[in-house]
Amino acid sequence: MAEAIKSALSTKTPPSPLNVLMVGTGEYTTGFVGGGASGSDKKVGVVGLTLFDLRRRGKVAKLSMVGTNGTKFPAIIYNGLDCSFDSYPANDVKDPDAYKSAIDALKPGDAITIFTPDTTHYPIALYAIERGIHVLITKPAVKTLEHHQALIEAAKKHNVYVYIEHHKRFDPAYSDARFKAQKLGDFNYFYSYMSQPKFQLETFKAWAGVDSDISYYLNSHHIDICDSMVSQLGFVPIKVTASAAKGIATSLGCNEATEDTITVMVTWQKQGDPSKVATGVYTASWTAPQKAGVHSNQYFHYMGSSGEIRINQAKRGYDVADDSAGQLVWYNPFYMKYAPDEEGNFGGQTGYGYISFEKFVDGCRAVNSGGAQAS
Repeated sequence: MAEAIKSALSTKTPPSPLNVLMVGTGEYTTGFVGGGASGSDKKVGVVGLTLFDLRRRGKVAKLSMVGTNGTKFPAIIYNGLDCSFDSYPANDVKDPDAYKSAIDALKPGDAITIFTPDTTHYPIALYAIERGIHVLITKPAVKTLEHHQALIEAAKKHNVYVYIEHHKRFDPAYSDARFKAQKLGDFNYFYSYMSQPKFQLETFKAWAGVDSDISYYLNSHHIDICDSMVSQLGFVPIKVTASAAKGIATSLGCNEATEDTITVMVTWQKQGDPSKVATGVYTASWTAPQKAGVHSNQYFHYMGSSGEIRINQAKRGYDVADDSAGQLVWYNPFYMKYAPDEEGNFGGQTGYGYISFEKFVDGCRAVNSGGAQAS
């Protein structure tokens, strides 16, 4: 589809800008948590800021945003960028079903982004798909195979583009590793680790251990990366087991079912040659130390029959010592770079968090123009 999108967007008459509804107004969309700015690596959001900038660049037209609570909307602003949008519900209203009226205000060919608790992804996505709306869903798309298959069938039936926002695929080191893995023989072993500090549990307390867990939230990144590396070599998963640690999150006031660290072990086998078996071990935690110096430790080790790859994306050769922080901090501008350019505009178009959304917008516009197929 990539070539079709490129061809469609390079025509003399470019596709029309895309109207987008942002569903979910939490940390990832707006950068706001509990009435104030987030303390994570998403201090002014990702979704909203990216789409506001894509509108400035002419790829996006009308923007709207819907949450269960409209009270935070008036506070969204960034350095002179046009951050206007239609909001649902009204700024002083709380309504858990506000997404329906917001989607009803769209027309076929428009799009939505879904950044809401995992258990809400399926009903919101299906409601939009059935109305001819393109859909971007944060990972995990849904939590059951049945729901995955239902969304695939609905997308085919209504000819819409459904895109899972796995932004680590666009991390330059990870995407380069995926290419290099093709030349390292058969897949043999993969180990990954990804974490976030304990304070994030304050943000996630309402659903942590109840509607979702840290494996769905973080392990999904590396499992997707591993799959993208080894599926091209003919390997498929044939067995899955998991183990968890607990005791920290519950001491911080989370639900008693909340697990701190989850390790998933997957047995992979090569199609057509059952003698070729590989092991994948994926660990994720949201109880890392508060002052680790990085918001997310993330690394993996890939081993093939004729070579190996090691990537550590926690410390990227960029550290800042700040008296107010009281520690050394390692930043990741390759994900989202919030510093403005020389003209004062948002300058983070090369961040892989930004690129992931731009790919979705380009895909929707190409489908709408007839230059690409939705599936």
